[in-house]
Amino acid sequence: MSQADDVFVKTTEVTSLRSLAQNSKMWPMLTDIANQLQWPVNGVMVHMSPDDWKHVLSAGFKKEQRVAAGMDGGYVILGQRTSKFSKEEMSEFIELIYAFGAQHGITWSEPAEVCP
Repeated sequence: MSQADDVFVKTTEVTSLRSLAQNSKMWPMLTDIANQLQWPVNGVMVHMSPDDWKHVLSAGFKKEQRVAAGMDGGYVILGQRTSKFSKEEMSEFIELIYAFGAQHGITWSEPAEVCP
């Protein structure tokens, strides 16, 4: 092999994405919050959907809010993709949901447990 045949190799660290167990834990928690807590939306206290709660809590978790212009004016808040969270990030996100729930008197429908 001559010097002209050098090969460059790029390595990247592979992290495992969230587990199915973690995802299965998150949705009942978000549903508990959605059923028990009202939140201001457009100046009115409403019960938001579990998906809306995922957007609010994941934006708080990542400490990042992304805003896009709406098609007919106004703004759209872009949520975080929890499907892209690593297992560690998802564990931390679930802990954030527990903490938020404790601050707001949420009664969980299933007991707290450790997720792989």
